[in-house]
Amino acid sequence: MAISVFDLFKIGIGPSSSHTVGPMRAAALFVGALRERRMLERVGRVEVRLYGSLSATGVGHGSDNAVIMGLMGEWPDSIDPSQIGARIEALRSSGQLQLDGRLPVAFDWQRDMLLLDENLPYHPNAMTLTAFCGEGGELHSDTYYSIGGGFVVDAEQASAGQLDQDSAQLPYDFSSGDELLRLCKQHGLRVSQLMMENEKAWRSEAEIRAGLMRLWQAMRDCVDNGLKHEGILPGGLNVKRRAAKLHRSLQEMSKPNVIGSTLSGMEWVNLFALAVNEENAAGGRMVTAPTNGAAGIIPAVLHYYVRFSPAVSEADVVDYLLAAAAVGILCKKNASISGAEVGCQGEVGSACAMAAAGLAEILGATPEQLENAAEIGLEHNLGLTCDPVGGLVQVPCIERNAIAAVKAINAAQMALRGDGEHFISLDRVIRTMRDTGADMHDKYKETSRGGLAVSAVEC
Repeated sequence: MAISVFDLFKIGIGPSSSHTVGPMRAAALFVGALRERRMLERVGRVEVRLYGSLSATGVGHGSDNAVIMGLMGEWPDSIDPSQIGARIEALRSSGQLQLDGRLPVAFDWQRDMLLLDENLPYHPNAMTLTAFCGEGGELHSDTYYSIGGGFVVDAEQASAGQLDQDSAQLPYDFSSGDELLRLCKQHGLRVSQLMMENEKAWRSEAEIRAGLMRLWQAMRDCVDNGLKHEGILPGGLNVKRRAAKLHRSLQEMSKPNVIGSTLSGMEWVNLFALAVNEENAAGGRMVTAPTNGAAGIIPAVLHYYVRFSPAVSEADVVDYLLAAAAVGILCKKNASISGAEVGCQGEVGSACAMAAAGLAEILGATPEQLENAAEIGLEHNLGLTCDPVGGLVQVPCIERNAIAAVKAINAAQMALRGDGEHFISLDRVIRTMRDTGADMHDKYKETSRGGLAVSAVEC
């Protein structure tokens, strides 16, 4: 399985990569399958079945609305988030869904949007879409799994054990941290250089650099938007946005306290992470990195570097994202980046490790130091549960990104103070994350049935 940096980092919308971006992509793929079979014009009704975690926290994550948008022919990287609410309301009022954005078909929300309290065997994030003809007979049906970070596989791929259909041959393919270090040493490459050579299997270097800079611009736009908006986040928890107020406070700094005066840089990291994750919680445009629930960590650390470094180049941004992606690939291949599968350690933990690796890279780390930075970042997120209050990506998710971003910076610094030798390898920590996720009770994996989610309700 070949994974690109552009698989891990995708421009999309909030609040969840596995519960919003993935379902929208799955529904759009379903429409494409109907088009290929020349069935679109014959469809009279569509039924949506959401299972497992998609059912348990689907409404809070906007999974139901995301599927509808995908059936309307929209994709996460191009949809206008501000139009979703009005279009959903129009569908509910009319009872008609504009399939592929142009073909009106019957859709009764109570009858055709089914949230089922059962799990399918392959993955907790499962959904089945079925198209019926006007006479009621079934035209086409398929089951999709949103496996984290916006990745989607259908039933056929799942049964074959495929995470995707990409068969690109990479010059320096790796499936473990040990292999990555060996390849870097054997060919005299830094991690970002090795990743760049692998990315050339899909596109030219100019295209890679331009694509990564587009991602960085989207990250910057997300932070800027997060600093402008105030008020209450949607969903019913009445969580207040804090980024705009914190930004004004940091700009003034007229009455610094002992923490603010000694850790002012970390306050900016908090600010950047809060801005991204508040935008995500509001359903805004952002970059899945590698998931929406953990989308604030990687941009926050890069914003920190840009703000406090004397000279920053485009090459720094490119190298940061490439090195971060190398660690994300290892987490994806050998464990999971899905909160529904392994808990928040797979989302925030992976993102923390990725950000630590990216920062270490542009600060001049050796491959061994980079691997150590990633190991520290992930090791100290092991066992982190995914227990969103109300099924919303707000509490504890927003603050958790800020804490993990600061942790990533500390991990990079600790690794750079050493020579790369350390007791526990990144590979071992990733395996431990996988095993811990398997042992973790289902109620602590994105169901809102355990941990803080239950405690908050009881209070």
